[in-house]
Amino acid sequence: MSGKKGMLRYGQEMKEIVVQGYRRGISIRELSRQYGISRYAIQSWCGLRKEVELRHAAPLPKGRPTEKSKT
Repeated sequence: MSGKKGMLRYGQEMKEIVVQGYRRGISIRELSRQYGISRYAIQSWCGLRKEVELRHAAPLPKGRPTEKSKT
């Protein structure tokens, strides 16, 4: 089951099929309609979203931020 309600998780094989389709020249809109996957997800898989690239380069820290000592 996926991490968030309503979100689907796609296998690596499906992602590769979609990315290959994009590289062959099929539009993101057409791929979205054909496979029933959001355009946002397809753009993320194809490396077209800057925020996804930044997240992979420097992942966000997990947990609550630590409070700095007051002086």
